[in-house]
Amino acid sequence: MRALTISAHGGPEQLVFRDDLPVPELTRADDVRVRIHAGALNHLDLFMLGGLPHITMTPPWIMGSDGAGVVDAAGPESGFRPGERVMLNPGISCGTCEYCLDDAAPLCLRYGILGEHHPGTLAEFVVVPAGNLARIPADASFIDAAAFPLATLTAWRMVVTRAQVRAGDNVLIWGIGGGVAQQALQICKGLGARVWVTSGSDEKLERARQLGADEVLNHRAVDVGREVRARTGKRGVDVVVDSVGEATWKQSLGALGKRGRLVTCGGTSGPMVETDVRRLFWNQWTIMGSTMGTPREFAAIADAFAAGRLRPVVDSVVPLVEGRRAFERLASGAQYGKVVVEI
Repeated sequence: MRALTISAHGGPEQLVFRDDLPVPELTRADDVRVRIHAGALNHLDLFMLGGLPHITMTPPWIMGSDGAGVVDAAGPESGFRPGERVMLNPGISCGTCEYCLDDAAPLCLRYGILGEHHPGTLAEFVVVPAGNLARIPADASFIDAAAFPLATLTAWRMVVTRAQVRAGDNVLIWGIGGGVAQQALQICKGLGARVWVTSGSDEKLERARQLGADEVLNHRAVDVGREVRARTGKRGVDVVVDSVGEATWKQSLGALGKRGRLVTCGGTSGPMVETDVRRLFWNQWTIMGSTMGTPREFAAIADAFAAGRLRPVVDSVVPLVEGRRAFERLASGAQYGKVVVEI
């Protein structure tokens, strides 16, 4: 089996294309083996490449969390048949604990993500439980299907479930060049919100306008918190979607209005942030975390994909044998949308 792997942490130089790995076998009655046609990168892949605390990988470790392809083999209790076109939910939970039964699968104590806790999708084959698959239409490209799940699932849970964005809300989204931000923009617009986006690139901001952004802010040129307050007559926004962390936290809170909700799914600039607790209680803010999504939320985004209501933005497509180039593109920050690896 061909795959993109690492055997040590570091930079893109650690990525190795292999063509001698064993094909994974079905081990449970509900297992499904998927022949992957395309995978897609997320910032998680860069973190995994560099090394994550408390995460141990077994060399050669297969990279990648997102993927789409065709069912190759299916267990008798899977409900799938060979030849069906599918995309993958990268988050695997036990399905039986208190959190899973309460529709909170990402809190499962055994929760794991493909490419981080389980062998990844940048390979010819991957085996997952049937509950981690959704069928895709015959006219949907594997490129789009691979670029869709993780970013959209993360954005959906942040916007719909956690922040509960409503029609008329003002929502600020940081870093519109990334997949989660772009999907959050589309979801918020679908809910009837007024959406503000930031980027350090005027070109990306103009492309965001074409996606439906109402207000654009170059965060290299202005203090975002102050600018939002100036444009809103000091009111601020109702919701901030922040996955950047240290570099943006102060400005995120500066932009947040009374009774505002800040939802975060990451800290790409660093994990440690400071909050003035007096402003927190005086303004009655809600600060919440969010990770991945539940099977119910995955079904919701799969329906939106099938209906054409949500689609990913694809930056570029790279063949598996040149997978290192895909990682370098993502690490550069120059991408607008998802970097896809064609298997």
